[in-house]
Amino acid sequence: MSSVTTENSPADEYPQKQSWQTLAIAGGVLGLIGLFAIVFPFATGISITLGLGVLLVLGGIVHAAHAFTVRGWSGSLWQLSLAIVSIVAGLLLIVNPVVALASLTLLLVGYLLVDGVAELWMATRMTDRPGRAAVAVSGVLSLLLAGLLWVGFPASAAWAIGLLVGISLLTTGISMGVVAAANRSLEKESPSAAEPRGA
Repeated sequence: MSSVTTENSPADEYPQKQSWQTLAIAGGVLGLIGLFAIVFPFATGISITLGLGVLLVLGGIVHAAHAFTVRGWSGSLWQLSLAIVSIVAGLLLIVNPVVALASLTLLLVGYLLVDGVAELWMATRMTDRPGRAAVAVSGVLSLLLAGLLWVGFPASAAWAIGLLVGISLLTTGISMGVVAAANRSLEKESPSAAEPRGA
């Protein structure tokens, strides 16, 4: 009897040869979205603000519906309060998205910080794996962008959200493409997994 063993298959391992196609497609999509955001930074910032406003309003409606449908529940007043706050905040974003960009700029700083730390952590998990340097560079760039945005706040808030999100998405997409290309090369060099290993 022979036992089939699979190499490099821990659950927490970064996607390798089997998923390079999916990784390449995802990287390409992220890169294109990033380019669009860079070319149209103000429109991107306004779109993000409006989208968040709509989500807040929808969330408030859900809270309100829950508060009125579950009668006698001790937390219905709390649900109704959340509904009012969510709807009011959402409407403020929708009515005046330009002013709301300043607040979202601070949220963007947090996003870039988390993104940078996550990619650097991922790079440490990719010991001796191709594309590690690209992922690490992407993480460092996200951290640098977060710092630059914080220094320029609030003067650059009108255009910074779209531009910096675009740059972050573009670099992340490129790093994913580099990893996918490297894993494709490994797949070509290694023998097929379906090929029998002997009689």
